[in-house]
Amino acid sequence: MSTEAASGPLPRKEKALTIGAVVKQLEREFPDISISKIRYLEDQKLLSPRRTPGGYRLYGPGDVDRLRTILRLQRDEFLQLRVIRQELAAGLAEAETPPVPEARGPRRATVALRGPGSLYRLDDVLEDTGADQSLVKELEDYGVIKGERRDGEQLYDDTEREIIRAVTELKRYGVGGRNLRVFRTSADREAALLEQILAPALRSRNPERRKEAVEALENLAAIASHLKHLLLIRDLRKLAR
Repeated sequence: MSTEAASGPLPRKEKALTIGAVVKQLEREFPDISISKIRYLEDQKLLSPRRTPGGYRLYGPGDVDRLRTILRLQRDEFLQLRVIRQELAAGLAEAETPPVPEARGPRRATVALRGPGSLYRLDDVLEDTGADQSLVKELEDYGVIKGERRDGEQLYDDTEREIIRAVTELKRYGVGGRNLRVFRTSADREAALLEQILAPALRSRNPERRKEAVEALENLAAIASHLKHLLLIRDLRKLAR
């Protein structure tokens, strides 16, 4: 009897994934994941994917599991990267991770230009988000969303649809459109700051430089968003004392 027959067939080696494929695999579970965010975690020495001779990153199953653990600790435990690094060193990366949820969550927003076919009719947005038409009009009146007029019909992109979804959730706690001016003003100021930092590269005639600038902008946006979240949590903790 052969060794293979006695012990069963050898397990098939799982194929390594590119960074884009990793994003696709995890975006349902972690809607805010992006290529820039994964690169940022790599810069912070939390991930070490192998590279091809051409410099492309390749992620094995262990790398993906480690990334899933990092993202879960950020999302569910609000842990800082320093603490996550310590948890990983203690062997938490080997712990069993929860299965990918079946429920559809919000779609990941990115600063990259949207492609064709990513606009939605009002009826579709209302059905998908559970919002009512008066709320959408209120958001338009306050400049929180704008939409796009085509052939006499108002259309909304992915990001605007997710804004409507988020505001619908806030409305359950009594947050109305007029209260959203705080968020709108804050977002405008942050966008202006990031634009000031990267404006020359974003306006470059070199396509490669513009592409790198967009990736840097997304990375900066992720860092700024995380910082804002930390500051908010710090201030809210005072209310729970």
